[in-house]
Amino acid sequence: MTTIMRQHLIDPEICIRCNTCEETCPVDAISHDSRNYVVDAAKCKYCYNCISPCPTGAIDNWRHVAAESAYPLAEQLLWDTLPGQVALEDGNPAATGNSSAALPDDVERIAAASTAGQGGTAPPPWSAAHPYVNLYSIQKPVVATVSGNFRLTAEDASSDIRHIVLDFGNASFPVLEGQTIGILAPGLDANGKHHHVRLYSVASPRDGERPRYNNLSLTVKRVTADHEGAAVRGVASNFLCDLNKGDKVNVVGPYGTSFLMPNHPGSNLLMICTGTGSAPMRAMTERRRRKSVASEDGKLMLFFGARTAAELPYFGPLTRLPKEFIDINFAFSRVPGEPRQYVQDLIRARADEVVRLLRDDNTYLYLCGLKGMEKGVDDAFSDICSHHGLDWKTLQPSLLQQGRYHVETY
Repeated sequence: MTTIMRQHLIDPEICIRCNTCEETCPVDAISHDSRNYVVDAAKCKYCYNCISPCPTGAIDNWRHVAAESAYPLAEQLLWDTLPGQVALEDGNPAATGNSSAALPDDVERIAAASTAGQGGTAPPPWSAAHPYVNLYSIQKPVVATVSGNFRLTAEDASSDIRHIVLDFGNASFPVLEGQTIGILAPGLDANGKHHHVRLYSVASPRDGERPRYNNLSLTVKRVTADHEGAAVRGVASNFLCDLNKGDKVNVVGPYGTSFLMPNHPGSNLLMICTGTGSAPMRAMTERRRRKSVASEDGKLMLFFGARTAAELPYFGPLTRLPKEFIDINFAFSRVPGEPRQYVQDLIRARADEVVRLLRDDNTYLYLCGLKGMEKGVDDAFSDICSHHGLDWKTLQPSLLQQGRYHVETY
C-alpha cells in the first residue's frame, strides 16, 4: 500500500523572507537560497513551532503526496507558486511515518484550513496589471517619509483608525491596488531581536494618494487589545499611528500577486469588508473613480461593516460618492436601539442584485477583514445561491480557479 504523507511547504508568492521560520525550526528542516524558503520533508517533525510566528501565513501550507514522491528541495527552490493538491489514487493512506492518520489533531486542523480553498491562492484576474514584488528586503529596506497622518474615526470612537501617507522621494516603489507593504518598526522585542515585519494593504490606487507623486497611503488601526479583548500594545500599529509629518519609516516589499483588480472594460467588482479591510477596496474604488473612461467600467458594489458609523473608516467620503458610480451597503452592529446588522445580512437583503453579479462572468469578488467574517459571508452566498438556482459549493471553487474570488483575512 502506498504511504501517503502530508508535506509541509512554504508559499513563495507571499513569503517575505523574514527568516522567522528558519529561526524557529528546532530540527533545521527549513533552509533558503536567494530565491525561496523551503522545507525538507525528511527532517520536518510537524512540531508546529514555525506556524504562528510567520507574519504572512506563507509557512502554513500542506499537500498530500505519496511518500516516495515528496517534493525535493531542489524543485521547491525553483517554484514561483505552490503546486495544487494532486488527486491520489490510493484513498486509504497508511498510518505510518508522516501519514495523515499519524498527525496530531491541531496539525490536521491547520492543514485542512490551508487546502480549503481548492488548492491554494487564486490566480490574479486575467486582465490584472503586472505586479512588482520584493523590490526591497529586510536587509535593504527603502526609507519613506510621512507626509500625512489623519484620524478617520470619530474622536470618541473606541477604534483609532488612521490614514497614513508615505512619500518615497526618488526611490522606485510601484504598487498596484490590492498589494501590501511591510513595515519595520524600530527597536527590539523582549528577546533582544528586531521586531518582525508587519504587513499593511495599500489604500491608494497605483498612481498614488496624490496623483503623479511618488507616494501611497495605508489604513491603520491602533491595536490596544487582542482578539480575546486582553490588553496588548501592537508594535507596528502604534508606531505608525504615532508618526508625525516628516518622520521616517523603513519599508519592505511590495508583496502580493493575486489580490489584484481586473483592468478590462465591463468588469464588475463585488467588495465585502470590515474595518481596515477597507484599504484595498478604497484603492480599487479610487482607481475606478479616477479613470478617464468611466463609461467602460462595470458595476461597483460594496458591503462595508463596522460597529457604528463613527467607527467606519472613510464613512464621510463614501457617502458623497454618486450612487450611479457605486452601490454602497453599510452594516452597523452596535447602533444603540437598532438590531445588530452584519455584512452577510445585507448580502441576503440584496440577494437579487448579488446573484445577478454572480451569474456574470465579468464579476470579481473581494473579501477583506477579520477572519471571523468568512463563515458568515460564505453561508450568505450559499443561502442566496440555493434560492436562485445556483450551487455555491460548485460556483465558489470555479470562481477561485478563474481568479474571480479573492480572500484576504487576518
